[in-house]
Amino acid sequence: METLTELLERYATLRDTILGLEAERDELGAQIKAALLDGEHAETDLYRATLKASRRIEYPLDRFREVFGDAAALEVATIDRRRADALVKAGDLDGERLRDLAVVKETQALVLQPKTR
Repeated sequence: METLTELLERYATLRDTILGLEAERDELGAQIKAALLDGEHAETDLYRATLKASRRIEYPLDRFREVFGDAAALEVATIDRRRADALVKAGDLDGERLRDLAVVKETQALVLQPKTR
């Protein structure tokens, strides 16, 4: 049976290894995404790298405040989409005006597609 100190030492080693691997993975991912955005292609025997676009809707705080006022802006604080949508459903906000404020943010995620199935 290992001592608690030995368990802690092994845990710390694994944590440090994982953190290092995650940092390296993130850096490699950023380089690959940049290359794919430039039109390059990458694949191995097992995987093909592709980009998957995702969109997130946000509401600019200053415009939200102009349209709906301070009380509504405070109510949704960070202008969380779900909370703003809930206020529309409750009848507290005009849904059409809220849609007019929406700003769609697009991000690219690196996806490894298996080549065999």
